[in-house]
Amino acid sequence: MKFSPAGDPANPANPEPDRLAATLDDRMSRLEIRASLSLASLFALRMFGLFLILPVFAIHAVHLSGGDSQFLVGLALGAYGLTQGVLQIPFGMASDRWGRKPVIVFGLLLFAAGSFVAAMATSIEMTIVGRCIQGAGAISAAVVALAADLTRDQHRTKVMALIGASIGLTFAMSLMLAPALYRTIGMDGMFTLIGVLAFAAIGIVIAVVPSESLAAGLGAAQEGGREAPAAVLRADGASLGDVLRNPDLLRLNFGIFALHAVQMAMFVVVPVALVNSGHLPVEAHWKVYLPVVLVSFALMMPPIIVAERRGQLKRLFIAAVALMLAVQAGFALWLDHLPAVIALLTGFFIAFNILEATLPSLVTKIAPVSARGTAIGVYNTTQALGLFAGGAIGGLIAQHGGNVEVFVFGIVLIALWLVVSIGMNFPGQVTSRTLKLGSACDAVALRERLVLVRGVCDVVVMPEQGIAVLTVFAGAWDEQAALRTIGGEA
Repeated sequence: MKFSPAGDPANPANPEPDRLAATLDDRMSRLEIRASLSLASLFALRMFGLFLILPVFAIHAVHLSGGDSQFLVGLALGAYGLTQGVLQIPFGMASDRWGRKPVIVFGLLLFAAGSFVAAMATSIEMTIVGRCIQGAGAISAAVVALAADLTRDQHRTKVMALIGASIGLTFAMSLMLAPALYRTIGMDGMFTLIGVLAFAAIGIVIAVVPSESLAAGLGAAQEGGREAPAAVLRADGASLGDVLRNPDLLRLNFGIFALHAVQMAMFVVVPVALVNSGHLPVEAHWKVYLPVVLVSFALMMPPIIVAERRGQLKRLFIAAVALMLAVQAGFALWLDHLPAVIALLTGFFIAFNILEATLPSLVTKIAPVSARGTAIGVYNTTQALGLFAGGAIGGLIAQHGGNVEVFVFGIVLIALWLVVSIGMNFPGQVTSRTLKLGSACDAVALRERLVLVRGVCDVVVMPEQGIAVLTVFAGAWDEQAALRTIGGEA
């Protein structure tokens, strides 16, 4: 039997698949919207718990046994990043093997347990133990991989932008709410609240986040008001070694390390600069951060949307890295001028948010389908290690050098990232192609074979409609191999 792309002019009898593919390609489905909002909420709840103590913990630590040691206070703040870094890869690999949701729920239980340990702590050492347990719930890889599973490539950067926006807004809210919460319920109450939020996140995972057995929201093509069934099991074949040997993934991993190292090093210096240059007490810093974050969100979304539509993601990515480099240079020159600091913070958050959205999106596009969780695990490991290294190196440089030298460190690191990024191969523009199924088939087995075809990003097989919808890199996928796979013959 002959199989051909649906909508071929030579075979015009059934225009429905073309209409279906166009609808699927042009807008996010209800399933994708639900997945995006629920996973962004999950990230926000968890990150709120991590960010909430940052503005007040150093003040509280002096009341703990051993809290007079600045080294131990810094270790308590950064310990979760270290354990996160160690465990991201195992959690990502586990999510590839046993599924995303079970791994996410287990990680949130660990995070809650660590929060309650920290709430009961009377010494800085016990707080460090609690923070280490918190960090052991390293679910970021599984959450991002689940977001990739439930969304199509052409919408994925927008989804990552939404997750990034939720994290940024959570950071701003934590700066605003932490002093009031500390005065009201104390540090033990704040840690207890963080544990309760972790249980709320588990409820979202179980009750709200779509099942990972649904493919990329394409099941939202409806027939009679119900979602069409789709075959979406992940295929086997890629390994940790494949991920670690991929040069483009290595470039992205270096990028996220550099981005978060610079972020942590920068915020060793910037809060002090706000106090010195603008005479702003710490409790008033939210008046700067909140407007800056909101303005940066408004300015970062249009270029992402335009770049995706026009296939110019590489230009946007390189421009964002260059903007980050300019911001570091600007801070080195004008750190003592409050208006300049506010403008530079706006530029920083614009670049940061664009890169936070595009980096994980690129990882999920470049990584083999069967190793997305593993690839995101490696990515989040380097992210967490960047946070840990940036805080340590930034503090060391500020203590023994000065504020300007901290930004010189940032300039060097971002300049190296810019050089590395210019030579990177970016995935081409994605599109959807619909192939007709001529007879009954094993939808799951067919899908597993199709995702291994060169240039195919994702596949949804819809037996009831008699089609397979492939998300592919335009101009780079092997259409003939896909047709042979469907037909079982050359």
